[in-house]
Amino acid sequence: MTDADKDTSAPGANPDGSADPSTDPSTDPSTDPSAETTADPSTDPSADTRAGKARAGRGRERAVVIGGGYAGLLAARVLADHFAEVLVLERDAVDRTTGAHPTAPQSYHAHAMLARGAQALELLFPGLRAELEELGAPVYDYGERISFLLPTGYAVRATTGVRIQSFTRDELERRIRGRVLDLAQVRVLGEARVRGLGKGPDGRIDRVRYSTGAGGPREVMADLVVDASGRTTAIDDWLAEAGLPVSAKNTVKARITYTTMVFDRTPEEKDYDLAYQMTFAPAVRRGGAMLAVENGRWVCSLFGFEQDPPTDPDGFLDYARTLDNPRLAEQIARRGGHDELYRYTNPGSTWRLHHRNPGWPDGLIAIGDALCVFNPVYGQGLTVPAIEAEALGSLLGRRSGGKDLTGLSREYLRTAAGIIKVPWSLSTTSDLMWSPTGQPLAARFAHWYNQRVFALARHDADVWTRFVKVANMTAPPSLLMHPSVLARIARQAVTRRPGPTA
Repeated sequence: MTDADKDTSAPGANPDGSADPSTDPSTDPSTDPSAETTADPSTDPSADTRAGKARAGRGRERAVVIGGGYAGLLAARVLADHFAEVLVLERDAVDRTTGAHPTAPQSYHAHAMLARGAQALELLFPGLRAELEELGAPVYDYGERISFLLPTGYAVRATTGVRIQSFTRDELERRIRGRVLDLAQVRVLGEARVRGLGKGPDGRIDRVRYSTGAGGPREVMADLVVDASGRTTAIDDWLAEAGLPVSAKNTVKARITYTTMVFDRTPEEKDYDLAYQMTFAPAVRRGGAMLAVENGRWVCSLFGFEQDPPTDPDGFLDYARTLDNPRLAEQIARRGGHDELYRYTNPGSTWRLHHRNPGWPDGLIAIGDALCVFNPVYGQGLTVPAIEAEALGSLLGRRSGGKDLTGLSREYLRTAAGIIKVPWSLSTTSDLMWSPTGQPLAARFAHWYNQRVFALARHDADVWTRFVKVANMTAPPSLLMHPSVLARIARQAVTRRPGPTA
């Protein structure tokens, strides 16, 4: 198997805080065995009909979200506008003080919120950017306070009009979780393990089976189920057990390992809030990203293709010194103290093609990593779920609050596929080039074109701005194929061509 390989099949697949009731078992009848006789529709299926009659005329009754991490919280926020109740089944014990998901190892590392994702988050959580900025999370122009080392040299410093903010995943998730828990419609049930899905007589998914540490198997009815359980989702097993076909997957393998250190910023004034060195096949196999974040700290992730950056402080610094962008090593060496170092290996990118599954049932959708896992190098993993959540809210809104959700699942999955398509293409065409053989023609051309763009971006502010807008998902890739850019690339190719020999 090559380092970067594509697989489009799957066995059996169809081709193509304080204590509040949401987190405190002592006040939550769904986790208290002595309360099983009460008519709580979240734990008593027979009570669902009674509760539904009691709420007649209120339209959609309950949505169940599997997973209370970043994507699950975004889904819950949107669903709270359209359902009388949103129940989040979360495998970990969490409350409003919980930050990064305890069982999501990638959460400890540097995360980029692209400009398009920040726009979506601000619509869902007004004032979030200002709230984070008050904690010291800087907001800056992508071209002004960035030391960005491309494979061709440093990108030009210029105003791009694309403003971003850097913060830790831990603080972002804590702020979002607190806001979601404040919603009256949302209830989070911690330490809940989902065991399977159930179908109704019409074939739609209408229930979720789960268990908690406080009791045996439970079942909850739902008008809509959202899989937000992340990259380790058991959706294949759930579908198979329900007698439904498993969706095919696209997989692009590119083993990137990250090691991350969070440390205090020194008081000296810097002319950058982000220092970056990108990896680029086949020659640039080491990279790093260092972001200024809240509370006067840096978060620095060093990474490598088929390499493992050390997890001891001295080794971490030595690795940083091998990079061509010296700013990372300089700040690491000046640190006064640091948090524990963490390492995580991402084997590649995986897209579950639910939108192409002809047997996909009504009543079930997926969001975030449960739908598509991106290579973290490209910073798309926080932005895409935010846009997906925004799209889900729009689709639900168009249905005018009616209870009938027939066809919503397919409509949403097709919409999500459209959202995923561009960032998937941008990231995987680069990752495919790590393979020494079997590189698709489209990937080879995109790689060649990117090199030409990067060469121009060293001195051409317009080209760099175009690249920044595309990378931040605020403009389509066609912006980099504009005739003016093509002309500059052609001139560049001519001037670099060697003259005739005697």
